[in-house]
Order: sequence, then structure tokens, then C-alpha cells
Amino acid sequence: MTEFDIQTVPPKIRCTADGRPNDLAVFLGEAMRSPARMGALAPSSRRLARAVCGPVPERGEPVVVELGAGAGSFTAEIQRRLGGRGRHLAVEVNPRLAEHLRDRYPGAEVVQQDAVHLRDLLDERGIDRADVIISGLPWALFPAATQRRLMDAAASTLGPGGVFTAFTYLHAVPMSAARRFRDLLARRFEEVVPGRTVWRNVPPAFVLYARRPR
Repeated sequence: MTEFDIQTVPPKIRCTADGRPNDLAVFLGEAMRSPARMGALAPSSRRLARAVCGPVPERGEPVVVELGAGAGSFTAEIQRRLGGRGRHLAVEVNPRLAEHLRDRYPGAEVVQQDAVHLRDLLDERGIDRADVIISGLPWALFPAATQRRLMDAAASTLGPGGVFTAFTYLHAVPMSAARRFRDLLARRFEEVVPGRTVWRNVPPAFVLYARRPR
């Protein structure tokens, strides 16, 4: 088999019981179309999803906003934790992924839009503040200006007692864009706490929990 043959053989992918593509199938399909925009080698593991979504309250009627929902790794965990309570706004710029999310997770309000417009998206839906913002965005791939716009959008829409969570891959820690993102978090939030490394993720990653937006 030639190198060309190896690159063009599609992976063997399982579908859900009703024949619809699962999250992995959708992720790989989009990764093959545009690998640079996906920002990951594989969908986030359940362990990483549990760590990222840990601040989602399991009581009350919270407003949870998900940025860069992707193929739904964090979406599934948010929906599990909410159990039909509150509101879950999932923002995804990729139209194919957004369509998949709407089909797979009807309990989430999926919006196909750039996350920099978050304030307008909340206003259109009568939402004043978010209680938790879960980020699945590949921050280390964004230039400085984009990082600032996204962080401004997130911090300005988070309630005073809210929590912003994001993850970073362990191998990306020394990268200048990753350091710039962590510095940006420290400037926009009074408290930024790193979680434990999730080794059983591809690649290993850890979560950053930011509280009290400045």
C-alpha cells in the first residue's frame, strides 16, 4: 500500500443504533476536511469532559454556555449534569458540527455562530448572564487579537459568581500562544486555578478554572 493509499483510506467508524454518525465519526470527518481548524487529534475523553464540566451545578436552574462545542464531547457531559434543568447554549461556528449537535442533543440550544458575538447571542435570547462558561476552543491556535476578543466576550457575559473553564494540552504549555492565553486569563479573572493533568486523554490535558471576572 502506498503512502497515498494510506492517507486516503477512511477510518472504520461506528454509528449510533439508529444509523446516525456518532461524535467520533463527525469529528473525524471534519478533521479530514480541515485539520487545522479542529485544533485536536481526537475528541476529548470522558475524563477530560468531566473535569472541564465539573463546575456545572447539579441543582437549580443554571445558564451554561458552551463555546466551541465541536462534535459534542462536552455537550454530552453538560446535558448529563443538567438533567433537563436550566439552559444550555452551545455555540459552534462549523455548520456541519452545529447540525450534528442539534440532531444529537435536542436539549441544548445550538447556535451556529462565532463565539466573539456571545453578548449579542445572549441578548437575543433574553439571557442576562451565564453562570458557567465551558470552553472547547483551541485557544493556542488563535492570534493575540482573536484571543482578546473571545476572552472579552466570555468575561463580560459571565455573572459575578460564575466560573469559566478551558483546557490546554500538556505539550502546548511552552507555546507562546498558550502562555499568552494564560496571561490573558490572569488579567481578566481574579482567580485562575489549574486542575490535575488528565493523562487518559489524547493528548494529555489539564483544565483551568477561572472565577470572579474583573
